[in-house]
Amino acid sequence: MHAIAEKISVVLTTELENILNYWSKNSIDEINDGFIGERDHFNKIVPNATKGIILNSRILWSFSAASNHYKTDKYTTICKRSYNYLETFFKDELYGGVYWELTSEGTPINKRKQVYAQAFMIYALSEYYQFSKNNDALDWAIEIYNLIEIHANDQNYKGYIEAFNEDWSVIKDMRLSDKDANEAKTMNTHLHILEAYTNLYKVYKNESLKKKLDDLIHLFLDKFLTNKNHLNLFFDEKWNLKSNIVSYGHDIETAWLLIEAAKVINNNELLLKTNNTAVLIAETFIKEGVDVDGGVYNEYNPTTNKLDGDKHWWPQAEALVGLNYAYKISKNEAFLNVSKSILNFLQHHIIDHTNGEWFWRVDKNQELYTTDYKMGMWKAPYHNSRACMLLSK
Repeated sequence: MHAIAEKISVVLTTELENILNYWSKNSIDEINDGFIGERDHFNKIVPNATKGIILNSRILWSFSAASNHYKTDKYTTICKRSYNYLETFFKDELYGGVYWELTSEGTPINKRKQVYAQAFMIYALSEYYQFSKNNDALDWAIEIYNLIEIHANDQNYKGYIEAFNEDWSVIKDMRLSDKDANEAKTMNTHLHILEAYTNLYKVYKNESLKKKLDDLIHLFLDKFLTNKNHLNLFFDEKWNLKSNIVSYGHDIETAWLLIEAAKVINNNELLLKTNNTAVLIAETFIKEGVDVDGGVYNEYNPTTNKLDGDKHWWPQAEALVGLNYAYKISKNEAFLNVSKSILNFLQHHIIDHTNGEWFWRVDKNQELYTTDYKMGMWKAPYHNSRACMLLSK
């Protein structure tokens, strides 16, 4: 192993333990069951915080993946707690799928069917099944897969519609969050469907699912990928482009997830294409997306020439993974050198060495945003634990 890659592996092996220990000790909701809805920047519990499906499904994925990574039963209790809470409180027994948000006590307050969230349940359930061999978990994952295909798959223009009402009827506001554009098709949701279907196919060798994965890979190469090696984020139903903003974290995350999708369906032609694409994306990424201090920028708007120089926790994690893939394909040491800089940035500015876990973000001057939460609706152990698992092997 290359010396830089070995150093990254050693550091992230230790960091994985730190992340899992943090969530094991700080996330359990002893009052209302399940997991705490939110802890603030200073690690204080936010009373009565609502509980979101993204946080809860990502907890199930993370501890199931850790159990598979270590081949251990150490996290059985937390995995079962997560699965049981999702099944009891988030599962929609009437219309199928999972709700978006609950009160702190577990009452649904937002029952919308965000396809992004349904995909994450498939990702988590298929990972949990690999560990637990709980057939109910696999059946549930397949059930949600079928719901996505029935309701969200666009038979006319291809791809997947972003969101629906509780009963899977048409919804006007499709946004994942206030930061997103209200458009019918987004790269982010398609990416996580790709990720989910890849994981599901490992345990459910269904020919129709295999075809959907093949279609998704081609969709990324033909629709989302630009001639400048970025991924366009927002489209209307007919694939008219609605935004040219560049998200550096999504670019580099897509690079390696496409490779994994091509691998799992054993398509050598697509694997060659995704390998080549990943290297091109990674080359552009290290030229444009990484600051001199080693931190990964958030976004760039080519129309206004405005750079969002904040450095969020998750693009740093995805960059370490994506650049490692690019190095293995190309043997270009520039990818490892940039990875070393990103790791250094993480260690000095993002990892919380006092309370554990990672801070949300710092600004361009490396100053922490203390108003961001440490644990919450969008802040889970998924991006960072996954990077640690993939790179500590």
